[in-house]
Amino acid sequence: MILADKIIKLRKQLGWSQEELAEKMNVSRQSVSKWESANSIPDLNKVIILAEIFDVSTDFLLKDDIEVSGSTNESKEPGIIQINLEQALQYVDSKMEVSSLITKGVMLCVCSVIPLFFFLALAETNKMNLTGNLAAAIGVVGVLIMVSIGVSFFIRTNQYESDITPIEDEKFDLAYGVHSVFKDKLQKFRATYNLRLSIGIFLFIISFVPLMLTSMFIGGSDIILIMLIVMLLIIAVGIYIVSPVSSKYDAYNNILKDHFIETEKSKRAKRAEKLAAFYWPLLVAVYLGWSLWTMNWGVTWIIWPVGAVLFAALVGLMELLDKE
Repeated sequence: MILADKIIKLRKQLGWSQEELAEKMNVSRQSVSKWESANSIPDLNKVIILAEIFDVSTDFLLKDDIEVSGSTNESKEPGIIQINLEQALQYVDSKMEVSSLITKGVMLCVCSVIPLFFFLALAETNKMNLTGNLAAAIGVVGVLIMVSIGVSFFIRTNQYESDITPIEDEKFDLAYGVHSVFKDKLQKFRATYNLRLSIGIFLFIISFVPLMLTSMFIGGSDIILIMLIVMLLIIAVGIYIVSPVSSKYDAYNNILKDHFIETEKSKRAKRAEKLAAFYWPLLVAVYLGWSLWTMNWGVTWIIWPVGAVLFAALVGLMELLDKE
């Protein structure tokens, strides 16, 4: 197989057009067309760049008698699976499907108390002849229904395990060209990720501001309950914005990261993630319980800065205990 045929084969395997390859090579499309039609031959520097982009050896490109690509990152250790481009793309798609299901479930769980707050607010205003007990009963039924639907979304995520496990739980090596493709995808996606993450964090930070201001300057239990609904809706919107991009960003990084070595930094991150998954929902529950019990929303917000400092202290304590 001559060089021209190898360039065509590798380009098509990666799903690139001549224009896309030309852009990565910093040459014109006509140059790529001439290479593939054997009307011209790329110089040595271009061959080296082609080898890097396709993640193959220069010997494979230059020697016609070598028909099998000499991947520069071919796995040499036993028990390590090789991930090709199709499997990597399927992994990203599965991660996004899982993210979509989890996002829906989390949003339903976060918003599950909205019916309760809404009917309690109606009872406070004496509209629709609702008593406090009837409003609470209807609200609790709404909570149970929404949480049940949310849990069903969580359960459905296990159907994607077979596509996710090889990359997240097994040692793997990337087939030639896969690293270049996802490195390029990650670079292009980073701007979108940073923008949406910033917007989501901003929404999380300001979510309790309307509630705090209302409780400090207006008062009234019915208005406070409505502002609670507003706070939960803002948090749900933030989750909807952040969760998908975070999953895609993590998926790209999981494919590109070295699975042969689990660094101390990655271990710390995993421990912090496990703590956060338990800590922050518990803090939200304590905040809502304390606030609803005392109805002193102008004071109970202090739990957030205190909780943030406590979280940092707990992470530090975990590190200390781990070293001991």
